[in-house]
Amino acid sequence: MTSSDNPPAASPFEALLAVQAHDTRLDQISHQLAGLPARQARDQAAAALRAIDDEVEAATAERSDLARQQKRLEDEIETIGAKRAHEEAALYGGSVTNARALQDLQEEIDSLQRRISGLEDQELEIMEQIEPVDARLGDLSRRRAEAADVLDAAEMELTAAEAELAVARDAEQAARDALVPEVDPTLLAEYQSLRAGRGGVGVARLVGSQCGGCHLGLSAMEVARIRKLGPGEITHCEECGRLLVP
Repeated sequence: MTSSDNPPAASPFEALLAVQAHDTRLDQISHQLAGLPARQARDQAAAALRAIDDEVEAATAERSDLARQQKRLEDEIETIGAKRAHEEAALYGGSVTNARALQDLQEEIDSLQRRISGLEDQELEIMEQIEPVDARLGDLSRRRAEAADVLDAAEMELTAAEAELAVARDAEQAARDALVPEVDPTLLAEYQSLRAGRGGVGVARLVGSQCGGCHLGLSAMEVARIRKLGPGEITHCEECGRLLVP
């Protein structure tokens, strides 16, 4: 890069300060992305949908259990009914003529009928239990559709908000990347190391007698020393250790 491309920097550290400004903005954008209200709304909508799905799962399991009980009763009623029909055929078919045997057949038929009636009563109770479960499943289906719509809308809003910040992030990153070649690699490496351990700020300007990074005042002797440094000399804040630019 030649002097005709850009005006000369006030010091070799100006480009680094500009990199710091972009890094700070990139950190802010990352924080905004993580804390988007749209993300919170999306997470709440997703949680609401999961809660309904849990209710659906529980109600469906209850409905399936009742259906199994009903099927077992129906199968038992059918089996006993077939046996009763067989006994009735024997009773009225004429193949049995002995009075005692006929009486035994009639008693067996009556016993089977009582068993069938008892099972049918149990089946009716099961059907009465199924009715409110089916109603609850119908209501849950409606609520789930509404919750899914809310989640879809929240997802769209979050996507739009993320896209807007992504544009800003990409612009900041491009501007930062354009400045990096102007910074001495060794200085850049030290800056990045300091930035990682000092809340994202690795270099700051001396403002009056205060460090712009930690905002603590420096001694008059230290300030005088820093003001006398040559253009390429590196110094650090005596309080926080950050690179300090006069």
